[in-house]
Amino acid sequence: MILRILAAMVLLYVAGLGIYLATMPAPLAGPKTDAIVVLTGSAGRIDRGLRLLEAHAAQRMLISGVAPEVRPNELAHEYKVSPALFRCCIDLGHEAVDTRSNADETADWLRSHNYKTVRLVTSDWHLARAKLELVNALDGDATVIGDGVPSSPRYAVLLGEYNKLIVRKAALLIGRGS
Repeated sequence: MILRILAAMVLLYVAGLGIYLATMPAPLAGPKTDAIVVLTGSAGRIDRGLRLLEAHAAQRMLISGVAPEVRPNELAHEYKVSPALFRCCIDLGHEAVDTRSNADETADWLRSHNYKTVRLVTSDWHLARAKLELVNALDGDATVIGDGVPSSPRYAVLLGEYNKLIVRKAALLIGRGS
């Protein structure tokens, strides 16, 4: 009996992993949102957010999880965009240190601007958990649309992220998530 339960759990885990890998999101062609939020970390995320902002996919952008010493002009120079774009339309979040604090920082920023729709930009493998955290932090105050940046993570990264996603979903399910 115990062996059957363990076999069923392993089967569910492997099936879930397969679904997670098969459904990793790609960049979106639309729709327009009030805001864009980019979570720092892997390559391509900030580039994607800047391209979206320049294409008028949103009014404003938050880059969450920026090191405290980084200044807007430095990022403008590094990403070869006008410093004026940073002055008018981009905020840097310096408080977040992980995915959960990214969600809290983002939720506070969205509420302070009264934004109701947000495009969340992060790596394809990270988007499921990042979106889960942000939706939880917002508690229905805004709609979150995921925009996955294509990447080529190692298998260990994918497996670790899938495990974190399962643990976080379970914590939220039993009411230990806030």
